[in-house]
Amino acid sequence: MTRILFATSEVHPLIKTGGLADVSASLPAALQELGQDVRLLVPGYSQVLDGLSDKKTVATFAVFPGQPEVRLLSASMPNTKVPVYVLDAPQYFCRVAGPYQYHLGGDWPDNPMRFGMLSRVAAMLGSAGSPVDWQAELVHCNDWQTGLAPAYLHLEKSAHARSVMTVHNLAFQGNFERDWLKLLNLPQHVFDMHGVEFHGNLSFLKSGLHYANRIVTVSPTYAHEIQSTEMGYGMQGLLTARKAHVSGILNGIDENEWNPATDKHLEVRYDDSDLSLKTRGKLALQQRLGLEVNEHAPLLGVVSRLTHQKGLDLLLECLPALMEGGAQLVVLGSGEAELERRYQHLAQRYAGRVSVTIGFNEALSHQIMAGADIFLMPSRFEPCGLNQMYGMRYGTPPVVRRTGGLADSVINANLPEGTGFVFDEPSAISLQRTIKWAIECYRDTKNFRRIQLNGMHHDVGWKHSAQLYIDLYKTILNEPAGHI
Repeated sequence: MTRILFATSEVHPLIKTGGLADVSASLPAALQELGQDVRLLVPGYSQVLDGLSDKKTVATFAVFPGQPEVRLLSASMPNTKVPVYVLDAPQYFCRVAGPYQYHLGGDWPDNPMRFGMLSRVAAMLGSAGSPVDWQAELVHCNDWQTGLAPAYLHLEKSAHARSVMTVHNLAFQGNFERDWLKLLNLPQHVFDMHGVEFHGNLSFLKSGLHYANRIVTVSPTYAHEIQSTEMGYGMQGLLTARKAHVSGILNGIDENEWNPATDKHLEVRYDDSDLSLKTRGKLALQQRLGLEVNEHAPLLGVVSRLTHQKGLDLLLECLPALMEGGAQLVVLGSGEAELERRYQHLAQRYAGRVSVTIGFNEALSHQIMAGADIFLMPSRFEPCGLNQMYGMRYGTPPVVRRTGGLADSVINANLPEGTGFVFDEPSAISLQRTIKWAIECYRDTKNFRRIQLNGMHHDVGWKHSAQLYIDLYKTILNEPAGHI
């Protein structure tokens, strides 16, 4: 049994902006099921404090000199009962708006202090000076918000934990002005190209990539892609230099949360024994969203951030032709203002055939996954992606581009074991051609049922990947002290 601290800036169902929250809930639970002593560390956002019923204070201390004292609370996750530590610093985390941005879309200006504190506390819990009666042997950091933790651990003189840095999306790096170095109690000598410096800024992500004992990405293909100039976002040199310590482990999904046979968000539940019930869910979704109720119209689904990365501008280009072919579209998401505007205009233009909901609704995301016939995910790059796995689990074959975790998780439908529809070129023409292929398969009931059942039977859970993490932890812990 290894004592693991899983440090993250969000976790479902307490606080969620994307897939990181889902992974932060399901991976620790899978590790716990495999016998590990795993505990979460999350910021004390108001949503987190409201969502935990068994909170108790276990420590009070100042994170940095001159800063007010904070409380460390302990509780258990609502669904899995995984232990969780909450960094309760109301002046930094109890705010109305999102965890990273305020309502107008700008980043909180004190994000370096907010997540610098989170990183420092993660390191404290992994050192001999732990403020609680528990010390992690391994600190598992996730994305830039916890990226300073490996640096703090490296600087710790007492016995301290080893660290893993998981990159969920290299595009988000947490780069800030050099002046934050002193405020975050970091010595000047770490502000170096062989440290936390990145183009004259203090980079939280660069810190994690440099100081962590191991770097993990959320799919094997993405681990290779980020070592290229095209997808390295300036970090490719460091990642290539550390390639012996870089690996990719494909994310899984919570098969209890995402199970069409038991999903609490669905009016009509189903499994692989009777997919006619899935059609009833489709009709209910059409009715709810004001679409023409027609079981024969191929219903395309999108649940996504509306961004260039997700390739949803490409979808806009090919939609008129798809609409002319009798398809319907349902979209749930938010993101770039221009894309939001264009999708809303599309819903007005094709009233009764296109539904667009701006924002996020957990229940509706499940209902779209169950009610759609085909799920669209034409990402230009995708570190892992979870929605394509949800689609397969729900008998809703995905259309994906061959990149990152999409390449690692979806088998093309032209193979006997196919689970979805895969294209290569990031263009509207390639996307349109592939969606038309998917619709043709949809109209060939026997062939489409084969693809649906392949996906529903495909292993998309955490057991295998969680064991790979455990094997990695053991490798790190067996290495000589100070080995990076």
